[in-house]
Amino acid sequence: MERLLGEQAGSDGPFRGGAAPARQGSATRTGDDTVIAARGLTKRYRGGQLAVDGLDLAVPRGSVFGFLGPNGSGKTTTIRMLMGLIAPTSGSVRVLGRPMPRAVREVLPEVGALIEGPALYGFLSGRDNLVRFDSADPTADPRTRSARVAAALDRVGLAPAGRKKARAYSLGMKQRLGLASALLRPRRLLVLDEPTNGLDPQGMREIRALVRELASDGTTVFLSSHLLDEIEQVCTHAAVMARGRLLAQGPVAELSAEARGRLSVTTPDTTVAVRVLGEHGVAAIAVAGDRVTGELTPSGVADLADLNAALVRAHVRVRGFGAERASLEDAFVALTGEGFDVAG
Repeated sequence: MERLLGEQAGSDGPFRGGAAPARQGSATRTGDDTVIAARGLTKRYRGGQLAVDGLDLAVPRGSVFGFLGPNGSGKTTTIRMLMGLIAPTSGSVRVLGRPMPRAVREVLPEVGALIEGPALYGFLSGRDNLVRFDSADPTADPRTRSARVAAALDRVGLAPAGRKKARAYSLGMKQRLGLASALLRPRRLLVLDEPTNGLDPQGMREIRALVRELASDGTTVFLSSHLLDEIEQVCTHAAVMARGRLLAQGPVAELSAEARGRLSVTTPDTTVAVRVLGEHGVAAIAVAGDRVTGELTPSGVADLADLNAALVRAHVRVRGFGAERASLEDAFVALTGEGFDVAG
């Protein structure tokens, strides 16, 4: 079901607003530093299906927070609970310091959200869709509506297509229009579910740049995506879910640092190289021709210069030596056991 959270909660139509415990990084905060705080958040549907299981989540103020997980991991269900669209079975949620869903009417005017794709009126132009969205906000000044709509269209690159019927928009254009509706007014929090879905590479770059711009202006951005490269490029913090449970959260750099990097040594002396690397904490060593590879761990491997020196002392003829730092994709695969190209 497509739904766009607008400015007035409760209005009709598209304006309605077994795993191990999670490793907690510095994203675990309380009080004024936290924009979204969930404690023990659980959702069990009729029939016993457990979609979200005991989630503890903390989104720091001013962050760009990436929300990652394979298909069926519970990301969208979590977002819907955070925004007050569905009630949790147990646990609590506070958004902008107020309890949800009890304070939904007070919270949503300060939140821009695009969840499960934009819900648009196909017979209206892009501009008229935004006029309709804006008019649903009882606090919006109608005297400045045209200016707000024009600015929102321009900000997402849709000004030239503003008078075109929404039914003729491509998927990427619809995504842009949905994002524009969330930007009609300044927001303290922006919640985006797969915002680059359907966009070409240039469009994806533009949306990423817009997210960075919004964050620099002080807006906290909560971004759900299955594109790990996207999260790594634009997000300051991230959380990883699988099978309804939170596996890890924290600054992106810290999550990546906990994963294993890769070492590659090119040498004709592979047997000796394997022994030396193993003695110095390199794991999962493999040999292919004259190339020896292995996994690096932050705690198990000494300084790379010392490792290279140890190879030389053992009379290993090193013709190539390189290390790749662990990426967020490496951390994701290590946590979930799944590849990075996941949906949901």
